[in-house]
Amino acid sequence: MDARKENEPTPMTNRTTVERKSERELVVTRTFNGPARIVFEAWTKPELFKRWWAPKSMGMSLRSCEMDVRVGGTYRLEFENEAMAFFGTYLEVTPHSRLVWTNEEGGEGGPVTTVTFEEKGGKTLLAMHELYPSKEALDAAGTGAADAMVETFDQLDDLLVTLGASVGRS
Repeated sequence: MDARKENEPTPMTNRTTVERKSERELVVTRTFNGPARIVFEAWTKPELFKRWWAPKSMGMSLRSCEMDVRVGGTYRLEFENEAMAFFGTYLEVTPHSRLVWTNEEGGEGGPVTTVTFEEKGGKTLLAMHELYPSKEALDAAGTGAADAMVETFDQLDDLLVTLGASVGRS
């Protein structure tokens, strides 16, 4: 008999990997302990997104998070204590499996981000692909953004444990 208790939150054991797949493409992957539906909601509901996106170690938090998650809809993220905003347009929205958006804060030719959500056995493999217009644009982004994603994905994992505990299994 299997003695596992699937209703109990699992301690964080998932690792985020960051790989440069080509001169223009960066891929960040991680498996999350939760169904794709809940992971997707954490990416598309402003009240959830605000709770995990900004890296806490950098003293950052989102002051404003506007998201119109539909093809042609826009988003705008503004940070507390920073003169910084991220904004763009959603190009593809497939509930619980795929999001694609532009990153327009750097002017014309910003990267296009694609996030896929693949559920297996109640867990979700998330892959975030960023395709930059040139090698130089990816080089200019540096490793800081990738390092920040490791921390924000840790924060998303923590949020999912909280959501799983409050929502329960469905």
